[in-house]
Amino acid sequence: MKNNKNRLYKFFAILGCLVAVAAIAYAVYKFFTPDYLEDFEDDFDDDFDEYFETVEEEEAEPEPAQA
Repeated sequence: MKNNKNRLYKFFAILGCLVAVAAIAYAVYKFFTPDYLEDFEDDFDDDFDEYFETVEEEEAEPEPAQA
């Protein structure tokens, strides 16, 4: 019985170490990987907003009355 508990503790200790090493590796990877999408989102938002501002202005201008 005592031998089985000892094996179980070793198993969970090794598993915990592997999870900790994987978490550290992932954190280092995310820290050093550049975010290319951030630059793209800024350009896209500006163009998108400008388009709808011009469309709203065109719709808001009243057309001259024709006689």
